[in-house]
Amino acid sequence: MKTIILNQSNLIRDGQNNKLKYSFPNSVQFKKSTIAFAGCSMYYSWFNIQQSFANNTFSYNWIDGAGVPTTYNITIPDGLYEVEQLNEYLQFIFLQNGHYLVDSGGNNVYYAEFLVNPTRYAVQINTFLFPTSLPAGWSNPAGIPFPPQSFNPIITLPPKINEILGYVPNFATNQNLNNAYVPPVSQYESKLANGTLSYISTSAPNIQPNSSLLFSMSNIDNAYAVPTSILYTLVPQVAVGELINEKPPNFIWSRLIDGTYNELRLTILGTDLTPIKINDPAMTIILIIKDATDLVII
Repeated sequence: MKTIILNQSNLIRDGQNNKLKYSFPNSVQFKKSTIAFAGCSMYYSWFNIQQSFANNTFSYNWIDGAGVPTTYNITIPDGLYEVEQLNEYLQFIFLQNGHYLVDSGGNNVYYAEFLVNPTRYAVQINTFLFPTSLPAGWSNPAGIPFPPQSFNPIITLPPKINEILGYVPNFATNQNLNNAYVPPVSQYESKLANGTLSYISTSAPNIQPNSSLLFSMSNIDNAYAVPTSILYTLVPQVAVGELINEKPPNFIWSRLIDGTYNELRLTILGTDLTPIKINDPAMTIILIIKDATDLVII
């Protein structure tokens, strides 16, 4: 058996870090040969939210001092986000737009939030009633005008980001003008007397759409895979940003198409079977080639 090692030097330099090429010193003839994934190390560094996925936007609606509602469209920078980081970015936007108050303890008060609800295996959206005047002991450092009617911000989730958070496309919270909204009887929506509205996602959140990687190999014919070039599937067992060390307990052999080759190419795909950008190029991938004449010791 022969070992092939692919690393950063084999990457095709297109900025995507998802295509590797191994060039043989001389042309090699394969006949009844097979290839298997033997192991790899790489960092969990592919994004879950980015412009190319069309899942990086949402909006909120705010009523100004004249009673006029305005929609603020939010574009999330490409990145690897958990729900906590999405909530932090929402708070950052509120700060930028001046849509917050400071309570008597000096704490910033925001009027919408994203939370993980582990008991329900869901993402919870809470919105809070913005008042018509400044509460006693509070401050308004941004000088935001108070509206003529109290309201809850409307959070709207367009297609794609709704899947990240587990809601239907174009889901929108209620504005609850003057705290008059009566929510329907539902296990997914509730209201407190103080005007707080809470929503629970109706399907399992898909925080990382590409929760696994597929290694696609040129020159193989895996008749039971779609596409037929799939060599191996990698499911990270570490937290985001950490080093993945993968070593299968057994080799899974795939037939190399008979012929003469001067190179092999490996492409890293996402779950939608399209090449996925890997942000950290530091990687080592080990492949094993077995010829028909090789002895296999079990």
